[in-house]
Amino acid sequence: MALPAEMTQPKIMKPARDVGIAGYGAYVPRYRLPAVEVSRVWKEGTGGTPIKEKAVPGLDEDTATMSVEAARNAVTRAQIAPTEIRAVWVGSESHPYAVKPTSTIVAESIGAVPSTMGADWQFACKAGTEAFQASMGLVGSGMAEYAMAIGMDTAQGKPGDALEYTAGAGGAAYLIGPAEESLAVIEGSYSFVTDTPDFWRRANKPYPEHGSRFTGEPAYFKHVVGATEALMDAMGTTPSDYAHAIFHQPNAKFPMRVGKMMGFQANQIETGLLVPMIGNTYAGAALIGLSAVLDVAKPGDLILMTSFGSGAGSDCFQLRITDKIEKRQKLAPTTQQYIKRRTEIDYATYTRFRGKLVMK
Repeated sequence: MALPAEMTQPKIMKPARDVGIAGYGAYVPRYRLPAVEVSRVWKEGTGGTPIKEKAVPGLDEDTATMSVEAARNAVTRAQIAPTEIRAVWVGSESHPYAVKPTSTIVAESIGAVPSTMGADWQFACKAGTEAFQASMGLVGSGMAEYAMAIGMDTAQGKPGDALEYTAGAGGAAYLIGPAEESLAVIEGSYSFVTDTPDFWRRANKPYPEHGSRFTGEPAYFKHVVGATEALMDAMGTTPSDYAHAIFHQPNAKFPMRVGKMMGFQANQIETGLLVPMIGNTYAGAALIGLSAVLDVAKPGDLILMTSFGSGAGSDCFQLRITDKIEKRQKLAPTTQQYIKRRTEIDYATYTRFRGKLVMK
């Protein structure tokens, strides 16, 4: 039996109460591994280098500590008391504990405990936007005035694998609150999910595996295009309506290609220095792209953001910048300031920092 026409049309997710971004903050560790170093060790310097360098956590950094830094920046920009935050949710592929939440570490560190929720999220590279979407629902239902969503990851890549060139570290945190207090109102969201096994990591395995070219088509392109076109159709928008478009950034080429497939111009697609200079931050990739846009956005700008998580799925969001943005942009370090703050390391130091030499 055919479904009624209204049931076949994409429906956006929009909470009963209007919500938006009250505060945001990014964090990128200072250490940088040049791609030529990976090529030198594994390809004798003859291999291609898809990016210039990637961000690498220091010996005392992990997803929890980096999330704390980003969360503090978000609270600073929101200018609220941490005790007003009723949920702290962290999306990541690299939680430091198999059994113990990252979210409680972050909540304790920023002073949000004890009257708050804590949970860790997992959906490959869109774990952060899952937390973002859930925060919309919690605040939009009236159950909370503020909720925090974080997407953060460390550098994960098997030695010598293609991922080792691009698997970077960093991410961003977002404090979701009432629309009237927000620097960007979230006008709608749409999710597109199928079972497409393009990327995975089994339990007790140290590094993820991937389906090589299969990760592009049908995985990345099908889901990013599916989510983005469905949201634009539901919102009645076209690519020319957006001042900035952020697509998940597994490498430097995919976001540019997928944007052009849908009719976006190169100057709308926000890759900037992110992928070439810090690599793919996995669960933080789309969210750190959004933080870079918010650092330069102007009141009235319409923003599009689409994440992608292997396995596979995409979350798409439409945001409109308010006049509150300009006073809050300079209250915390910008994404580009973190990118410019760099210390170059060689492959041996990277190996030590990431614990890639295991002695038995």
